[in-house]
Amino acid sequence: MPITRPCYLTVRQFAGGYYTGNNQDGYIKDPSYSTTPQNYIRAFEILQKDLVALFESIEPADQNLRAYSFRTHELLMRACIELEANFKAILAANTYSRPGNLNLTDYFKINKSHYLSEYEVRLPYWTGTKSIWKPFEAWRINAASASPHTLTWYSAYNAAKHDRAGELVQANLENLLYAVTGLEVVLSAQYFIHDFGPVNYLVRSDAYDGFQIGLGGYLSVKFPQNIPQAERYDFAWSTLASQGGQVFDKFDYDRV
Repeated sequence: MPITRPCYLTVRQFAGGYYTGNNQDGYIKDPSYSTTPQNYIRAFEILQKDLVALFESIEPADQNLRAYSFRTHELLMRACIELEANFKAILAANTYSRPGNLNLTDYFKINKSHYLSEYEVRLPYWTGTKSIWKPFEAWRINAASASPHTLTWYSAYNAAKHDRAGELVQANLENLLYAVTGLEVVLSAQYFIHDFGPVNYLVRSDAYDGFQIGLGGYLSVKFPQNIPQAERYDFAWSTLASQGGQVFDKFDYDRV
């Protein structure tokens, strides 16, 4: 059966195939849905601003994907630290009881609830074939493998973090862009296109080829359109919110 109450920090397609309309995405703006969402979104907006500045010296083009520097290293570190912060927030807001330091094996479980592997992100002003990025696609392709949680670009981040002198080359533009688009995906999968700005400004435009302007106003996002019917939301938010009491559920990651 479709899901009749939203889960914390979890955006889902509705039974009718849409994500918004008639205030159906109002659950995202409910104060109980998330804690200080602007903290995560502002960090991303600052990171994105620095990425755009980087493109003043490295042209966004296929032939520059292997370019690397201390600057790309810095941005890769920041992007992945923000990713980890968001992953931890999702697990903490829902049900997950594994103790100790969390890692990519834990974060991989979030694909079950958020369908991260189905998201696509498009960069503007790109020269070549790599304008569209699917940062978590490997989680779908390798789902039946011995290490389904592995992400090549995240492994590159860890290598460059622990051995910058020897592995600086891993902090190249390609891995940086996978990390930044991955962060856009994870934020979009929590907050849709709501930026929680001072006037609750809604960042959106008419969809183009299924993409719409995402959080931060630079990248475009295509949200999953193939979520199984039994895993979609099916509620009228205005009715649910008016009932009072507990309107959110917790996704049980202990069972994934």
